[in-house]
Amino acid sequence: MGALPVYRWRLAPNGLATRRQLRALGLRPGGQDVAAQIERPRRRRGPLVAYLYSIEQAKPVRPMTPAKRAALAKANAARRTCPACRRDAGYVIPPSLGMCGACAFPDEQRAA
Repeated sequence: MGALPVYRWRLAPNGLATRRQLRALGLRPGGQDVAAQIERPRRRRGPLVAYLYSIEQAKPVRPMTPAKRAALAKANAARRTCPACRRDAGYVIPPSLGMCGACAFPDEQRAA
């Protein structure tokens, strides 16, 4: 396999798309190889690189099954459950705290 074609930011030809662009069209790469890459220059660091895939070879997104939907709901509920008080916080608990706000800052909750 030869080197990938590299295009500058916003200059990729029609018929190629990133993963996000494919998803917005209801498509997925579907196992195809990367067709090209696009680079966005930055001042002090290396360029941002995005891989491009052929829209013609892309396949439709697989539909969500009831089992996948249930597993996703269970995972999201686990992210909202405080490990200290075992209550649903109503929001995703930040990993930096590791617990809900009431458990992380009990003095501030008493004052309010």
